[in-house]
Amino acid sequence: MKTLWTALLLLTLQFFAAQENEVYADGIFGFEENKAQKIFTDWTRVRKEPNANSPILDSLQTNQQVMILKKEETVPVLQLGERKANWYKVSYQKGDGASEGYVWGGNLCVGYRNKNGYDFLFGLSKTTTQKSKDFDGFEKQNIAGVKVMEGNNLLDEVYFNTGRGEELSYATFNIESNHKLQNVELTLKALVSGEACGIASYDQYILFKDKKLIALPQLMNVGDADVFYHSEVYVFPNDKGGVPNTFIFKMEEMEKDDKDREKKKHSSKIYLWNGSSYKLK
Repeated sequence: MKTLWTALLLLTLQFFAAQENEVYADGIFGFEENKAQKIFTDWTRVRKEPNANSPILDSLQTNQQVMILKKEETVPVLQLGERKANWYKVSYQKGDGASEGYVWGGNLCVGYRNKNGYDFLFGLSKTTTQKSKDFDGFEKQNIAGVKVMEGNNLLDEVYFNTGRGEELSYATFNIESNHKLQNVELTLKALVSGEACGIASYDQYILFKDKKLIALPQLMNVGDADVFYHSEVYVFPNDKGGVPNTFIFKMEEMEKDDKDREKKKHSSKIYLWNGSSYKLK
């Protein structure tokens, strides 16, 4: 009997250890079945089966449209750096025929838009190790990118930090106006965020002019219920309080002390736009 209880205890410990080590896909790589999606990573490999050792059937270029047929949830999630995604069975047109195969979800766009004949693609490219701003050491950092395509031709691309794995719960990608900035055709806004309190979200504004992308300094927002928050926004020329050919960075922080009293901080920076580039005033 003692041997039986020992065996059961070992099995229980192994079960919970397996649960702790299980890898879950990042929310931004959750794609719906029977919906179109686009390839972000150039020369994405299409495999015969949903695993990294399966034979390669094909390679797809950036901006290739695919149809999501099925999310493979019976095979382990693949983690590369801080990016964790399921495998997806997809179909696509290439040449005169239709083909099928499996691609890793981390190679797909997390958002894409089209305007004035240009395709704008938002995705994650890699994980790097960077010196931490918060402590003496290094930490993993995901790098995201936005590409502008004209057909199969890459016109320009920009890259920026998007935090760690817990900050990849969801993403949005939208086209906005030129915010009345001289010579700017349109503005792109890419957002990545976590779901839990205390997990940061990142807003990346990108100006598009003369077929070029210009990334503005990134904004970060974080909060924890009504205990504290840190907020960063831009005031553009077309916003209330805006100034022509200028965008104003505004930061506000609030933190409650042990007597539940609010302490707030404010700061601002002014960036001047000359029609082709910006500089800090």
